[in-house]
Amino acid sequence: MLQPITVRTVKSYQQDELSDCVNVIQIEDDISATFELLKVLHQYNSLNAWTLLIAPDHVPSKALLDSCSIDTSKLLVIRQKHLVNLEYVLRSALHNGNFAAVITWTDMLNNQLLSNLSLNLSNTKTKLYCFTKNSDVLDIPYIQQAC
Repeated sequence: MLQPITVRTVKSYQQDELSDCVNVIQIEDDISATFELLKVLHQYNSLNAWTLLIAPDHVPSKALLDSCSIDTSKLLVIRQKHLVNLEYVLRSALHNGNFAAVITWTDMLNNQLLSNLSLNLSNTKTKLYCFTKNSDVLDIPYIQQAC
């Protein structure tokens, strides 16, 4: 049975202790996505845990991350073209306890997949961030927006 997923639209600098939310970060273009991504990565950089970035091809380069003081030794990047089963990777990363945050884009994680995940995020300390260019991700059945 599908569990409701709670979606919360955030700015990348907003922090709280709620882990049972899908944090949706709305972006306008690739430049704003890069800035917002850097903010999220910097937020989790000081923790003693990995950050998983399930990335499209236009993610920032290692040189840019290094110049922004992002410790890339704590960052695991999986390119979209290398994924066979995105849902399995998300479930595994969210529940294995080694990741502080999992970051993805909604053009990879479509509305159907997001609504079918039935993630039980209340049992994990890992935060899930989804970058999106459209607001359609908020119009998914089975999703509560009170977070």
